[in-house]
Amino acid sequence: MLVISGKNWTLSLAELAAYFQAKNVKFKINVYSKVFFVITIDEPSAIDIAGLGGTIKIGEITAKLPTQTMKEAFLEDNKQAQAEIRDALSPRKLTNQMFEKTSVGKAVFGVSVYWSDPVFRPVARRVQRFVGSAVKKELTAEGKRANFMGFAKDRRSPQLSHVEVLKKNMVKNRAEVLFCVGREETFVAVTVAVHDPFEFQKRDVGKPSQRKIFAIPPRLARIMVNLASCTEGKVFLDPFCGVGSILQEALLAKAKVIGVDVNRWCVEATMRNLKWLKDEYSLENAESRVLQGDVRKLSEKIGREQVDCIATEPDLGPALRQVPTTSYATRLTERLEPLYHVLLEEAYKVLRRGGRLVVVSPYVKTRSGQPVTMRIGDKAVAVGFKRVYPFQKRIFVGDPVGFAELTAIASLVDVEKKHIIGREIHILQK
Repeated sequence: MLVISGKNWTLSLAELAAYFQAKNVKFKINVYSKVFFVITIDEPSAIDIAGLGGTIKIGEITAKLPTQTMKEAFLEDNKQAQAEIRDALSPRKLTNQMFEKTSVGKAVFGVSVYWSDPVFRPVARRVQRFVGSAVKKELTAEGKRANFMGFAKDRRSPQLSHVEVLKKNMVKNRAEVLFCVGREETFVAVTVAVHDPFEFQKRDVGKPSQRKIFAIPPRLARIMVNLASCTEGKVFLDPFCGVGSILQEALLAKAKVIGVDVNRWCVEATMRNLKWLKDEYSLENAESRVLQGDVRKLSEKIGREQVDCIATEPDLGPALRQVPTTSYATRLTERLEPLYHVLLEEAYKVLRRGGRLVVVSPYVKTRSGQPVTMRIGDKAVAVGFKRVYPFQKRIFVGDPVGFAELTAIASLVDVEKKHIIGREIHILQK
C-alpha cells in the first residue's frame, strides 16, 4: 500500500501507526519520506481514509523499479533506462481496470509525480508527461479512449489535488497513476482512496456554533483522536471541549463521548454541534454527554477509572500579534503550567489502566528563532504516566536513513508558518 501524506508527514505517519495498532492490524513501514510512505498491511480493508486526518491519498502498488534507473533515464537522458521504465508501466494491471465502471465515451486520467530526493524536482514535469504518454498508449492498445489531464504551467508540482481527483471521479475509475520516486526504489500505484476535504470543511464551518480563536481544525482533531487509540465503543473524554471539535471526530469514530468545559456557553455550543453532527451523519445511536465543570474537579465529575481515552487542547495562551521575545514567551507558558499540571493529575485519575491521554501544549515562536515550549514530560512521569514514543523500532522494515532520529521523537509539532503559537502534541499512557 502506498500512502501520500499530509503536509506534516511525521504527524501523518504517527497517526497511521496508532490507527493500525488500535485496530490490532498487523503492519510494517517499508519506506517513509516527507511525501509518501510504503506500508505492508495484512488487512487492506481495515483502513478507511475517511477516518484519518493526515492521509491525502492511498494507492495500490502495481510496479516498482530501481531509482537508479530513474536517474539514468531523466537526469542522464539514457534511452535504454527510459525503455525499462516503459516496460515497467506496460503491465495490464495498471490499466485494465481503468474506466470499467464508467459509461462516459471518453474519460480522463491523470498522473501525479512525487519524489523524496529534490534532485528530481527540475525533471518532474518531464517524468509526468513521459508516464502519461506511456499510460495513454497502453489504454489505446486496450481499446479505451481517454484524455490525459495536464497542468497549468504555473503549477509548482505535477500533482493532482484531492479535489481534482474527486471531481474527475478518478478513484471510481482507477484513473490516477501515482508515480513516487524514493531514494532506493520508485513505485507505481493506482489511487484507490482519497481524502475528502469537503466533509472536513463541513464539520469545520458548517456546524451551528463557531469559535474562531484557536479553533482546532477537524483534520487535527481526527489525528488526535487516532493518536489516543480511540476506537468503536470506547469511552472518550475531552475536558476542555470548547465547541466540541474533537468530540465530533470521536463520535464519528463510534466512541461514547463526554465533553467538559468550565464555560457554560461552550457547553451549550457543544451540545448544539453534537446534535447537528448526529443529524447530519445519521448517528441515531451515538452516545454523548456534555457537562459544565472545572478540570480541578474532573475526577469528582466523571468518576475514577471511567474513561478509555482522552484528547484535549487546553488554553494555549493569548493570541499574539507579534513574535515575542524568549523571556516573554517563557512567562506565558509558565503561567499556564499549573493548569496543565492539574490536568495531568486529574486525567490520570479518570483514565482506566492502559488508557491514553493526548494533550496539546503551546509551541511559541520567538524572535531568537528558538521556540519556547512547555516541559510537561517530567510532571507526567511523576504523576504516573508513561511517555509514548510514536515510532517504535518494531514497526519499521530494516534501518532506513534518519531512522534513529525518528524513533527518538517524543512529541509531535504542528505549526503553520503564519501562526506565532503552534501546537506540541504529547502522547501519554497510564
